[in-house]
Amino acid sequence: MAADGRGRLPRRANGERGAEVLAVLQQAGEPLIPSEVSERIGGELAYSTVVTILTRMYAKCLLTRTPRGRAFAYAPVTDEDGFAARRMRGVLDERPDREAVLSRFVDELTSTDEELLRQLLDPDTGPGR
Repeated sequence: MAADGRGRLPRRANGERGAEVLAVLQQAGEPLIPSEVSERIGGELAYSTVVTILTRMYAKCLLTRTPRGRAFAYAPVTDEDGFAARRMRGVLDERPDREAVLSRFVDELTSTDEELLRQLLDPDTGPGR
């Protein structure tokens, strides 16, 4: 990414850096301290910026953290599929008419996805039964 005339990198959209940090943590497979995150991103972010991003993501319950030496080591609370499910749940929680939202959601499913959902909801035919 090209720097501006003052040697600064261009600003990124809100959430883009957080998504980048989350991807690094998911790929790591183990908790990372801020300096490890910064290193794996390529060192283009200041240490304090990485700490700020991690702290905000922790406050939003997207990450867990455990003490490691003088720093905290961070890890995602779930995998990519889990985060997608959390986003879907968040949208559902924002709407007052859950039945209408779920009904529209099911109406938009492909027949394959609808059948999969039926299997997941049926305790006698669901996965692992």
